[in-house]
Amino acid sequence: MSLEVLGITVLWVFLYGYLIVASIDFGAGFFAFYAKITNKKHTVNDLISRYLSPVWEVTNVFFVFFFVGLVGFFPDTAYYYGTALLLPGSVALILLAVRGAFYAFGNYGSKDNVFFLFLYGATGLLIPASLSTALTISEGGFLEETEDRVVFLAEELFTSLYSWSVVILAIVSVLFISASFLTYYADRANDTGAREIVRKFALFWSPPTILASLLVFIGLRSHNPEHFQNALGIWWMFGLSLLFFLIASWLIYSRKKFGTAFIMVMLQFFFAFFGYGASHLPYILKPFITIESSVTSPVMGTALVVVFIAGLLLLIPSLILLMRLFLFDADYVKGKK
Repeated sequence: MSLEVLGITVLWVFLYGYLIVASIDFGAGFFAFYAKITNKKHTVNDLISRYLSPVWEVTNVFFVFFFVGLVGFFPDTAYYYGTALLLPGSVALILLAVRGAFYAFGNYGSKDNVFFLFLYGATGLLIPASLSTALTISEGGFLEETEDRVVFLAEELFTSLYSWSVVILAIVSVLFISASFLTYYADRANDTGAREIVRKFALFWSPPTILASLLVFIGLRSHNPEHFQNALGIWWMFGLSLLFFLIASWLIYSRKKFGTAFIMVMLQFFFAFFGYGASHLPYILKPFITIESSVTSPVMGTALVVVFIAGLLLLIPSLILLMRLFLFDADYVKGKK
């Protein structure tokens, strides 16, 4: 495996970790708001609060590692994406600040305020929608390079079928991943009432997840035929993703092995996400950036690979320890401490 492929693979692992952990967080915000306005707050929100309290501070670690590493490995991304993501990136930062304010003031009563809960729920859907534009822009057709600058074609982005299909997929995937995890978490807490509510959420959002995925493929075929053909070449990865989705949905529907069901959901998105990434190579941003032409110097690249693998080996045990101490501690899960 070349240095370039190893580097982008490590970064993709960080982005996948962010996809899973942040999706649980973002979806929980929407479900908390929904429970409030439907008078089910007493059933669901205590469960959500027990999950979020120890986790929200570490959610963005994956995100920071990915973008710092991306610019470190492939310096040209700062130039091109700096222009492309000025608008959606600024929106995402504002939304993250609003969400952070909710967490910060949560202990002072904002979690009982409908307006704050609305902001909390809305940002949980709008942040992944805004961040997903980075993947859309990477397919090409939304940037134009002149002699002295890069021009972002905002109109092309906002009128593209593929762009909106990615946004829809980002939103419904967040809700499905989050509901699947919260179903397992409620089951661990022996909270039958909360479990049935979030289980219905998981079942409700499972068909839209697959339909949105198909819509993305349809949009990709017309927007970037080369990427679409590459994806067909590794169809088995997407086939495995569909298989794990069906297993997860059946287990949740049958009220069996919710922990196994969530592992199936993780595998579903693992194969879909890495299948997308592999079929997108060698491009990082078509047609401007490829992993071969834009990689940093070999010495710097090797150092970054070592540092980021070490960071990954440190981060994963830390998360496991966090889960053992809080999330999956029998008394903490049941709200006894």
